[in-house]
Amino acid sequence: MPARVLMLFVFCGAGFLRAEEAAPLFKRASPEGHLQSRDLNEASGMAASPSDNRLLWLLNDSGCSAELFLTETDGGKRGRVSVEGVKNVDWEDLASFELGGKPFLIISDTGDNASKRKSCMLYVVPEPRLPAEGVDLEGAVKPAWTIRFRYEDGPRDCESLAVDVKAGKILLLSKRTNPPMLYELPLKPEGKAEQVARKIGQLSKTLPMGFPPIPYGTQPTGMDISADGTMATVVTYAGVFVFPRGEGETWAQAFAREPQELDSHQSRQAEAIAFSRDGKTIWVTAEGVKAPVIPYRRVEEKP
Repeated sequence: MPARVLMLFVFCGAGFLRAEEAAPLFKRASPEGHLQSRDLNEASGMAASPSDNRLLWLLNDSGCSAELFLTETDGGKRGRVSVEGVKNVDWEDLASFELGGKPFLIISDTGDNASKRKSCMLYVVPEPRLPAEGVDLEGAVKPAWTIRFRYEDGPRDCESLAVDVKAGKILLLSKRTNPPMLYELPLKPEGKAEQVARKIGQLSKTLPMGFPPIPYGTQPTGMDISADGTMATVVTYAGVFVFPRGEGETWAQAFAREPQELDSHQSRQAEAIAFSRDGKTIWVTAEGVKAPVIPYRRVEEKP
């Protein structure tokens, strides 16, 4: 039976997925280029620009400057901005969204290899005004709001964050737990009190390690949710995975099913993943100088 047909009979907590809710297929394409900025050498988070489908935002890992880098989808550099008043303790992911007709980016300062941070930080910044063609972006941006939070069951290492703007929620997927745990925060809390990330679910099982086995290959290093809220994608050192969400389903139910595994990204240390705003492409890149920007193109159904 063809794989596409098999997918129509996948059982979930909310019932069987209907044909129109089956996971769209994405196929790895050859990289169109690499990250050209030599200062973008530890890319650990990536998000599509909410304002221009041709542009991507990226950030570096812990110990690097508090900056956001703008690139084209082929890796061509378009400049950078500093984030004022914050420190890059351990920046690990980046997401984009629109709220009230305005574009935003959210920085996830949630890395915690030793699982000892008493609290972590999220910084929501307005997307800087994009530069004209041929002009590099420069300047600074201030957070529109910040979220200090802790996990309800103790410190967690986390490199995967995504935003469900329709629900007004932030999702966090733990690293170094077996299996990964799914947590939830409000996108725009009232007041400045420390928030508590509530556990809402977990993956059905540990993600595949890859072949040959890769150290830490099972652990999530990045995540994103499509702008229409119908699917999530997760990257590990070993692979790329898509979690479709059926109509009326919660994210806990979607992540509890076995995901669709895509072709290997073939990168040594992939840590950044993002849906294009139109949901037709998944972008993946990795740490390291001149890391390739790898597209996964949505396979259109034939009539």
